[in-house]
Amino acid sequence: MALESTGRTHWEGDLFNGSGTASLDSGAAEPMRVTWKARSEDHGGLTSPEELIAAAHSSCYSMAFSNILAKNDTPPTALDVTATATFVPGEGITKMDLTVVGQVEGISGETFGELAETAKNGCPVSQALAGNVEINLEASLG
Repeated sequence: MALESTGRTHWEGDLFNGSGTASLDSGAAEPMRVTWKARSEDHGGLTSPEELIAAAHSSCYSMAFSNILAKNDTPPTALDVTATATFVPGEGITKMDLTVVGQVEGISGETFGELAETAKNGCPVSQALAGNVEINLEASLG
């Protein structure tokens, strides 16, 4: 069964002077203000499409990796994942850097790294970005 997820934005004004409010139909977060300045200069307490994509990528990757580790009979105690999207005005999102630090019993660093890479390639958000955005991964046990 497919599940549809919807985000919405109401925008007023032109790109450089206008602003918008992004919201999630699920209601999981309060509406978030977005502006060009928050996207290209400084967040200033606002968000950007790239920050939202990074949050989606870190959560998707966490789920994919935890599943792969469990199938390896080494379920994680904890995974701390950071995703950082780089946006260059005029070029778009140029790269996504994923960092994962795991607490996993009974696994070598080498196997952890191999499975981390498998998760990167299998994560649906990684797959959506693949071929368009460079995705880098740094994985370590903590």
